[in-house]
Amino acid sequence: MQYFEDLEIGKEVVFGRYEVTREEVIEFARKYDPQPFHLSDEAAAKTHFGRLAASGWHTCAMTMAVIARHVNDTEQAGLGSPGVDELRWLKPVYPGDTLTVTSRLVEKTPSRSKPEIGSFRSQVTVTNQDGVAVMTFTSIVLIRRRPV
Repeated sequence: MQYFEDLEIGKEVVFGRYEVTREEVIEFARKYDPQPFHLSDEAAAKTHFGRLAASGWHTCAMTMAVIARHVNDTEQAGLGSPGVDELRWLKPVYPGDTLTVTSRLVEKTPSRSKPEIGSFRSQVTVTNQDGVAVMTFTSIVLIRRRPV
């Protein structure tokens, strides 16, 4: 089990990859972000996207799927997240892209009010198969401290 005390500032982790499919882009858009450029090649061709593009919120969901699988596989003593800061969608994500999710730990802080937990911040970067950053954000995670 990985606890607060095991975290190293500056450590980089590759969480994994995600294959973006056309079917999933359209399915997500129909349900959660039904804008024409997420649903139709024809509509997307008339925009700056040029072709069908994934919703930024879908990119977030795919990223979370990769992170959650990694966290479950590594048995981290995580307690969830109060949110993210500085979410940026830098480039479009298209069907056929392969996303890679990486993070670099930038800060860790023991809780002042709850001595059994701490928090940490990581700079998360999502890149496509060409190594181009498509999304970044700072994640904030709560984590247990090692039992005494």
